[in-house]
Amino acid sequence: MHPFAFLTALCLGIVSATIELDQSLDEQWIQWKETHGKQYGMVEECRRAVWEKNMKMIIQHNQEYYQGKHRFLMAMNGFGDMTNEEFRHMMIGLKMQKSENGEVFKVPFCAGTSVPVERKQTSTVSPIETFIICFQGRCASGWAFSAAGALEVQMFRKTGKRVSLSVQNLLDCSWPQGNEGCNGGLMSNAFQYVKNNGGLDTEESYPYVARDGPCKYRPEHSAANITAFHTIPQREKILMMVLRKVGPVSATIDASLDTFRFYKQGIYYDPKCSSEDVNHGVLVVGYGFQGKESDNQKYWFVKNSWGTDWGMDGYIKMAKDRDNHCGITTKASFPIV
Repeated sequence: MHPFAFLTALCLGIVSATIELDQSLDEQWIQWKETHGKQYGMVEECRRAVWEKNMKMIIQHNQEYYQGKHRFLMAMNGFGDMTNEEFRHMMIGLKMQKSENGEVFKVPFCAGTSVPVERKQTSTVSPIETFIICFQGRCASGWAFSAAGALEVQMFRKTGKRVSLSVQNLLDCSWPQGNEGCNGGLMSNAFQYVKNNGGLDTEESYPYVARDGPCKYRPEHSAANITAFHTIPQREKILMMVLRKVGPVSATIDASLDTFRFYKQGIYYDPKCSSEDVNHGVLVVGYGFQGKESDNQKYWFVKNSWGTDWGMDGYIKMAKDRDNHCGITTKASFPIV
């Protein structure tokens, strides 16, 4: 079955055959469709019903936030017409069954945006003050964006030159290392590919298209290489040390919850977020705290690949020192250039 046919069937199967729409949301629905360029045809009511369910969930969460029950806000975004099952099917994916031999460390859719640093209470660890925030599209390529981002910073530290690296090169060419393109992958496998291949092309020479294709790597366009890569033990203190000494770290997290999908601002903590069932690749770029450091208000600065419409212009503050929340240290790694 074609993936879009599958998703439409999934939508229609989940939403009741008798759809009762909330007319008080008509104006918001029309505005949301215009903002995100949505056109549906025959599945309009189905998508409206899914959107309404998500909108009401967000409204309820935010009401509870103002009652002091949560420390982060949620907001509607471009994922609003997708069920959780659809979202997980299309946007997140890691291939954990194969992990290459990284050493264990002992003790098209892009825009520039600045790291949201609160100078007095945070430590930003990247020498690049402005990151490129990308939207991965309908492709589970977070692992490739994470790996490319970590490597870009290390190359900047080495050469002093800012060069965007090709995510598409990783999608198309790292299958022998265990990755599966838009069906998911793992950052350490991506690092292994670059090491084995002897290079990674630039984004300019090998642009992102959000779909799988044949490998088109050309060594004359390579702008990065890897001599080794390291896997970090599952301890948040070590992750913090590596961030300070080395720079941004690729990390795997559980991004499957609706609270994460519609995160807007604040420190993200959801007790349902798994520290073991990780499914999405991100880039940890710093850490900090709000208010009193001892009051469970410490966080990791994390760069995502879901565009500037999501979260804090593409970033999220994730709870720090709370038992490896969402698995942020479960499979963390970084390259050496």
